[in-house]
Amino acid sequence: MAESAGVYDYIIIGAGSAGCVLANRLTQDANISVLLIEAGAKDDYIWIHIPVGYLYCIDNPRTDWRFRTEADIGLNGRSLIYPRGKVLGGSSSINGMIYMRGQARDYDEWSDLTGDASWRWDSVLPLFMKSEDHHGGADAFHGAGGEWRVEKQRLSWSILDAFQGAAAQSGIPKTDDFNRGDNEGCGYFDVNQKRGIRWNTAKAFLKTAKRRGNLDIMTGCHVERLTTESGPEGVRCSGVEFNGGGREWHAQSRRETILAAGAIGSPHLLQVSGIGPADILRQHGVSVVADLPGVGENLQDHLQMRMAFKVNNAKTLNTMAGNWVGKMKIGLEYALFQSGPMSMAPSQLGAFTRSDASQASANLEYHVQPLSLEKFGDPLHAFPAFTASVCNLRPTSRGHVRLGSGSALTAPKISTNYLSTEEDLDVAAAALRLTRRIVAAPALARYAPQEFKPGIQYQTDAELRQVAGDIGTTIFHPVGTCKMGRPDDPMAVVDSQLRVRGVAGLRVVDASIMPTITSGNTNSPTIMIAEKAAQMIRASHR
Repeated sequence: MAESAGVYDYIIIGAGSAGCVLANRLTQDANISVLLIEAGAKDDYIWIHIPVGYLYCIDNPRTDWRFRTEADIGLNGRSLIYPRGKVLGGSSSINGMIYMRGQARDYDEWSDLTGDASWRWDSVLPLFMKSEDHHGGADAFHGAGGEWRVEKQRLSWSILDAFQGAAAQSGIPKTDDFNRGDNEGCGYFDVNQKRGIRWNTAKAFLKTAKRRGNLDIMTGCHVERLTTESGPEGVRCSGVEFNGGGREWHAQSRRETILAAGAIGSPHLLQVSGIGPADILRQHGVSVVADLPGVGENLQDHLQMRMAFKVNNAKTLNTMAGNWVGKMKIGLEYALFQSGPMSMAPSQLGAFTRSDASQASANLEYHVQPLSLEKFGDPLHAFPAFTASVCNLRPTSRGHVRLGSGSALTAPKISTNYLSTEEDLDVAAAALRLTRRIVAAPALARYAPQEFKPGIQYQTDAELRQVAGDIGTTIFHPVGTCKMGRPDDPMAVVDSQLRVRGVAGLRVVDASIMPTITSGNTNSPTIMIAEKAAQMIRASHR
C-alpha cells in the first residue's frame, strides 16, 4: 500500500529548468506549500559543473534519461540518442550552456496561435530580464541581479575568428548580442556560466528556495501516474503516485499539480495517466480520463547537419588534446584559472542567417566548433579541423511521443520524422551549399580548409538531400508535444494559461507547451515560460 507523502498546495513534477523556477517563485509566498519531485539525483556530480563535462553527462544513467529515437526514414534509417537531464537542474545540468532567447517573431506567432497578446515579444521580454544577471549590466534588453547568470566565454580561437570574418564576407554581419529580438549575425555565444563554472537552474533557483520551510524536495522518485477524481463539475487532478527509495508513495494537491517533466516526460506522464489520444491509450490498456488527441503530437526539434573541414597551421582542440602533455596543460589551466578548453561550451561561435532571399528573417543557426569527431562520444580526430553545424530553425517536419506500454517505467517511443517535408529538404540542401560558400571566403584561405564531412563529392540537390540524412543529428531541442492553442484548435493540449483541457487542477509548464519552436536554443525560453506560469498561477489563486 502506498505511503502518504503529504498534502500540498502545489505539486511540481520535474526539477529541471522549469521546475526549479516554479519552486522558487511559488514558495516566495510563505503561505503556499510546494512538493518538488525529481526522478534523478542531486546535482553533486563533478562533471555537471565543469563545462566540458557534458561529454560525461550525456548518455550517462547518473544524469540522463538515455532515451533513443525510433529509426528515422529521414535519417536514412538511423536511430539517435536523445539526451534529457535526469538530475536536479534537468537538461540545464547537461546542455550546451548557450543563452539564447530566439526571435521576436517567435513569440508574436505564439500570440497569434493562442489569441493571447501576453505571449508577444514585448510582453515576454520583461520576463527574460527578470531572472537575468547579464555580464553587461541592465539596459533596454537585458537584466542584472537576477538568478540566471549570463557571461561571455573565457577563450577565443583564431580559426573561429576567421570563420566570423568569412561569414561577414558572405553577407552575415558581425554581432555581439543575439538576444535583442533579431538574432541575425555572427559572433561568440553568451553562456550560462559563473567564472568558468556551469550555472544550472538548481544553483540559480533552488539554492535559495530549498532554505524555505514551505518547499519539500524529493529526489530519486519516479512519478508513475497522475491521480484524478470525477465529480459533478468534471475531472480534476488530485495528486500523484510515485516510487522512491524502494517504496510507493502518493501525494495530494489542494490547488494544482504542475507537470514540468519536459517535452518527452510531460506527454508521456499524461498518456500513462489516461490523458491523451483515446485510441492509442486503449491499445495499451490505459483507461481514458480525457481524450486529448494532441498529447504527444507536434514534436519539433532542430536537426543539425555537421560539416567538418581539415585545416592547416591552425590551433584546434584536436591537436591541443592529442597527447597527454596537451591534456595536462588544459587541465592545469582550468584548475588554476577556470579558463581554457575545459571551460568551453560545446559550441563557441554562432551565426544566424537566411537559407535564401525569400526568408523573412534568419531561418538557419550555425554552431561552430574548433574540433571534429565522427560522432558524439567518439575521440577527436588526430588532425587539425573545425566543425560547422547548421540547423533549420523553423522546421515543418513534425514527430510524436507515444507511450511504450501502460507503465510509466517503460520508455516512451520517440519518432522525430526529420526531413519529412519538401520544405525541410530544400532548406537542408541550401544550408549545405551556404556553408561551403562561407568556408570558401578569403578570410579562411590562409588555413586552406578541406571538406571531409560529408565530402565534396555530394553536389546535386538530390545528393545533398540524401547526405543531409547521413550527417544530420539532434541538437537537443525537443518542444511542442503539449502545445498551447486557441479553444477551437483540436490539437491544443493546454490553453494560453497552460491549463490542461478537460482536467481541472493540472497545468503543463515546460518546452512541450510551445506551439512552434523558437529560433535558437530552447533552455532560456523554457525558463521564461516558467516565470510567466508562476505569475499566472499565483494570480489565479490570489
